Amino acid sequence: MVRAELREAHIEALGMEKTRDVVEALARGIMPSLIVLDGVELENPAAREALENLAQNVLVVDSRTTPAPALPGAEVLRRPLRIQEIVSRVLARLGRESVDHKLR
Repeated sequence: MVRAELREAHIEALGMEKTRDVVEALARGIMPSLIVLDGVELENPAAREALENLAQNVLVVDSRTTPAPALPGAEVLRRPLRIQEIVSRVLARLGRESVDHKLR
């Protein structure tokens, strides 16, 4: 749903299931402006290592009651959240106006 909303806002949004998919995309030369991921991915040591150099471009959506240690430089949003809250935060991080704001 987040990906669909971002595409509606004219943002190129790629959907990836696991952090390893992000690592593979980086190896192919795809450099994302922002990565939104589920906090559970931070429990994987290899994933954490891959994301540490990109931490300033990471937005973590976390639903765990006992979150993994924070990824230095990453922004964390705690659930429960609405899809629009995530989308609005992504747009703000990218320097774009919120879709809701444009409709008002």
